[in-house]
This record gives sequence, structure tokens and C-alpha cells, in this order.
Amino acid sequence: MTFNETLHQHGLQLTRDTTTTLQINIGRICDLTCRHCHQDAGPTRPEQMSAETVAAVIATASRLNFATIDITGGAPELLPSLPALIRGVAPLTETLMVRTNLVALSKKANHALPELYRQHRVNLVASLPALSASQTDAQRGKGVWEASIAMLQSLNALGYGQEGSGLVLDLVSNPAGAFLPPGQNQAERRFRQELTRRFDISFNNLLTMTNVPLGRFRSWLETSGNLQEYLDKLAGNFNPATVPGLMCRSFIAVDWDGFLYDCDFNVVTGNHHGHRKLHIAELTELPQPGTPIPVGDYCYACTAGAGFTCGGSIAA
Repeated sequence: MTFNETLHQHGLQLTRDTTTTLQINIGRICDLTCRHCHQDAGPTRPEQMSAETVAAVIATASRLNFATIDITGGAPELLPSLPALIRGVAPLTETLMVRTNLVALSKKANHALPELYRQHRVNLVASLPALSASQTDAQRGKGVWEASIAMLQSLNALGYGQEGSGLVLDLVSNPAGAFLPPGQNQAERRFRQELTRRFDISFNNLLTMTNVPLGRFRSWLETSGNLQEYLDKLAGNFNPATVPGLMCRSFIAVDWDGFLYDCDFNVVTGNHHGHRKLHIAELTELPQPGTPIPVGDYCYACTAGAGFTCGGSIAA
């Protein structure tokens, strides 16, 4: 059954609510080649936001009112214009967040970025898929666990994740294979206990993420013979209560070329916002509530179990 058919079966439609968030995808360039990546990002990908597109994004953010601006990738830290982007949009929004894989942030070339984040009160959403070196390195590459733990400790030393600092450090965890994540509250308790005990690391929230069947993860599902079983599992766990709070209802996403989508997953599939190719420089007003949102079978990942909602899990 298609996702649209499932919505119809439950008497639901997926349409826009009030747009509050601008999500900026800086490109598919990344220092890691993670097995679960829905974008197939990696070190050899050429897609990267130009300085001209960065300027267009800042100009649009200055014209329109976004309560939240969310910078993602790839690895945002590999974008040469990232400091200019942060300085440009930070005064224009209540909440500025950057999604980091931690390893890119730990590179010598990026030594000044943590302090820049602190100065502009950037909320960090950091990927840490598991609590063991073997699982993390198997999913993300050799040495990732060690570099991630060291960077989390450095961020704590800056005040990130520390009570009363106002510097938000959230973690994102996702399964290693073709199964759903554990309950978020249960996982957060375990991560907090273990990271505190073993490394004296503190953080604000843990967000559990269902792997989205796109990009490199979909290719792995296909080659391993798990695709249909995984899609059936996602569809079988469809939760209609997640639909009103789905991120795509309040997000507008801009890709590295400056074109607009309703979510980062539609960026991957080329399902443009409003079913037409619109550049951010042409955006004169926020999308109207009630506008239909393009969907696909991957949308089941956002509605399985607790789902990817504005107040819950965040894709990374």
C-alpha cells in the first residue's frame, strides 16, 4: 500500500501547517561514508553550496521570519562558507542549529568552529549511533568513536550540554541495521548513564532516529535482501498520531543549489516543494498552510512508532 493510500485509509492528508523552520542542506560532501546515510554522502561527492547560494539563503532569511534555522549536510563543517552562513543567519532567528557528525568538527582546519558556535549560541545536534566503539566504527568508519568522544568532551568544556549554560548539545542515535530504534526515553537513560560513568560527558537530549530507506542505506537493504521486509516493517508500524507533528509540515528545505523542498528526504528524491523547481531567491512569502506535500514509501520511516516529529526525533 502506498503512503498516500495509508493516509487516506486513516482519513488523513499530509499538508503544510505554518512554516517556522528553514533547513539548509549545504551538500553531500562529508568526511565519513556511513552505512545508514540516506543521502549517500561522502568525501568524493561534489555537491556543495556555493558562496552565491549562501548569500541568497541569508538574504531570504532576512526577508522572511523563521523561528528556527537548521543547517545540515553532509558535513556542514566542510563548507568553506559555513562561518559566513552562521554569522549571517544567527541574528535573524530565535534558534540556530547545526547537525554535526563530530568527526568533521574535530579536524584541525575547523579548530575555530566550536568557539564560533558558542559565540552565536548555536544548538548542536551530534550523531552518536551507539555506546560502543565497535558498533560505531562499523557503521561510520574506523576511529570515529574515539574522535567523537574526544569532541563531546571538548564541547562540554566549552559549556555545551552543561546545566544552566544555555548551550544545547543533543545527541542522535540510530540502529545499525534493518530494524527500528528502541524507545527514546529508555535509550536516553542508558546513554546518559553510560556516557557520564565512562567519560563524564553530559548532554541535553537523546533523539532516536529510524533509518530512512534512501541513498546508501537503501542500496544496502537491496543488496542484503532486506528492502521489502524493512519497508513492510515501517508500514506495519505506521502511527497516525505522528502525522500532525511531522517536520515537513513546518519545514522548508533548501538544497546546495538553492532549490526548495518540504524535507531533507525529498531533497534526495527530487520531490520539489509545490511540485515545481523554485529557487530560494524567488521565495517572496512563506508557503501557505494547506499546501500538499509530495510523499513516497520512505515517509513510512517518519511515521513509524514515535516518528520524526517537531517535538521528537530529528533526522540527521
